[in-house]
Amino acid sequence: MEQVKIINLPKILDPRGNLSFFENSNQIPFNIKRTYWIYDVPGGEMRGSHAFKTSHEFIIALSGSFDVVLNDGKNEKKFSLNRSYYGLYVPNLLWRRIENFSTNSLALIVSNVAYNEKDYIRDFDAFKKYRDEVKS
Repeated sequence: MEQVKIINLPKILDPRGNLSFFENSNQIPFNIKRTYWIYDVPGGEMRGSHAFKTSHEFIIALSGSFDVVLNDGKNEKKFSLNRSYYGLYVPNLLWRRIENFSTNSLALIVSNVAYNEKDYIRDFDAFKKYRDEVKS
């Protein structure tokens, strides 16, 4: 999990309202091929519970808060996201789930690859086996 990191985004302060942004590889370590967002998550629900073979993601709490829980097959670490001027870089080959959504939270996720169902690993044991094979 050494590559996982919180990335602070530019924050332009203005009395009319603040502005933050990211531009492909200027602030995040990849070029964006896909953007999606998660919202209206009912209380107690979680999203994710999968890993990607190749996709790298950058996750931001544009509104509200939530936790991103990452697992490398041996260790688990939780990141609480609650500000729109920083996000979490998540490389491939990490199991992830998003949980503890606050009311009206909005998660923005950008990825370095277009959607491809074959990139997903949706079974934790299969993920650990795949990761061990790729890392050896």
